[in-house]
Amino acid sequence: MYRILSASKDTYVTNKIIDNSFRVTDANVGNAATLDIFKLYAESVSGSNTTPIELSRGMVKFDFSPLATLRNTKLDITDSSFQCLLKLSDVYGGQTTPANFKMIVFPLAQAFDEGIGRDIIRYADLDAANFVTASVSSGVIAEWNLEGAMKSGSLGDSNIDVIVSGNLGAGIINLSREQAFITGKEDLEVNITPIVSGVLTSQIPDHGFLFALSGSYETNSKTYFVKRFASREALNVTKRPQIIVKYNDTMQDNHRNFIFNVTGSLFLNNFHRGQPANIIDSSGNTVTGHKCMLLKVVSGNYSQSMDVSQFSYSSAEPFLTGVYSASFGVSEYSPALRPEILSAASATFSEIWGSSDGSTGFLTSSFIIKTNERTGYFNTPNRILATITNLQSSYSKNEEIRIRVFAEDRDRPIKYKKLPIELPSEIFSSMHYRVKDFNSGDIVIPFDTTNNSTLMSTDSQGMFFDFYLSSLTPGRAYVFEFLIRESNFDQILTDVAAKFIVENR
Repeated sequence: MYRILSASKDTYVTNKIIDNSFRVTDANVGNAATLDIFKLYAESVSGSNTTPIELSRGMVKFDFSPLATLRNTKLDITDSSFQCLLKLSDVYGGQTTPANFKMIVFPLAQAFDEGIGRDIIRYADLDAANFVTASVSSGVIAEWNLEGAMKSGSLGDSNIDVIVSGNLGAGIINLSREQAFITGKEDLEVNITPIVSGVLTSQIPDHGFLFALSGSYETNSKTYFVKRFASREALNVTKRPQIIVKYNDTMQDNHRNFIFNVTGSLFLNNFHRGQPANIIDSSGNTVTGHKCMLLKVVSGNYSQSMDVSQFSYSSAEPFLTGVYSASFGVSEYSPALRPEILSAASATFSEIWGSSDGSTGFLTSSFIIKTNERTGYFNTPNRILATITNLQSSYSKNEEIRIRVFAEDRDRPIKYKKLPIELPSEIFSSMHYRVKDFNSGDIVIPFDTTNNSTLMSTDSQGMFFDFYLSSLTPGRAYVFEFLIRESNFDQILTDVAAKFIVENR
């Protein structure tokens, strides 16, 4: 799963001095196209103070409800592959830009209003949030505990603006995130996984994030003007604030590519009138939970039994309705299997899925386990042709779709058979997808081979992956491309007839 969450509100607050006369602590820029972070030292005069400091601090909030919903089905926030990155995109436009500084990000301890101001020249638009006021509700003003949202503290402290640290169940941890900027033109991209996890478990208040110059960079005797990020009002929608969510949610069934000496997984799906449903046993009870069934595999005199559990994306519930799996391995050196393996480089097994006590059978089928691929050394990758079998020309921006991929090895030996014949898809257990903007060529979602958030699932029909159209900007055309990692080669497949449009409906 690779998801992009868009900001629901953003702004920045400032105490800038105008005309060497007055500070605009009540100015609002919630509708501005940029989020400007700066610190000015002795650039103006404020009364008798000839070395005043003027600064700004940014705020951004995201809607985490899509992740909260997925926690009830397929998202395990404790899994090591779960990662959330806050990304703010630089919008350098020829202006003076500071270099060699650091910025810091904190979770906010209280809510802020975005406001409707947009004047970033004289800061003449009045609204909340501003340097003094965080929000206004039904005429009730909520001020920052320290101007500029500068009152920091620990999780659970009262009367603070930002949270610096807290205990999320495993001891006190630092909840701030810092990034160095060398040229000043870099994007801000920081890992906020613990913060998002804390919000999803209701341990951290869901008020968004504050970002600003870090520590002494706000107080020293230097000027840093101006670091500019795109806001959610920016015309270039690809540069608007994002949270990038990565999580490995693959289900890899090995019915078609089980091999000896390596642990593999077999899956069983159950349906009631075309809809996923849990199996009902002979007593009328639903079969659910861990170790709820038994799988027996048999080949000649060889037999092996193993527990079956209802499938879950984590070590605990929720379980996936109507989906069961078992993982096991078979040695090719078993004496009972050796004659068939030597003659066919494989062995055919019966698979019997049944109740834990062995009294009731639910499904009897078969599968083949092959020997490991062993060849003389070669350095030429196979030519792979990939096709999306169910792609539509357009989708709604709010759809969740399952994309199925058929892959064919153009170099595999041709076996002549009587027609009709349906060639099965090749199965690649390390196949990734990415998304590119069709017109600009920009990569919107890259191949993720670290967290495997773009890794495809496998089943007896080929490869598939679930995709969330809300991650893409409506009104534009996109294409899928694929990466196959096999036999020490990386192949990128671009000609897969995978163009589609996301519509704003």
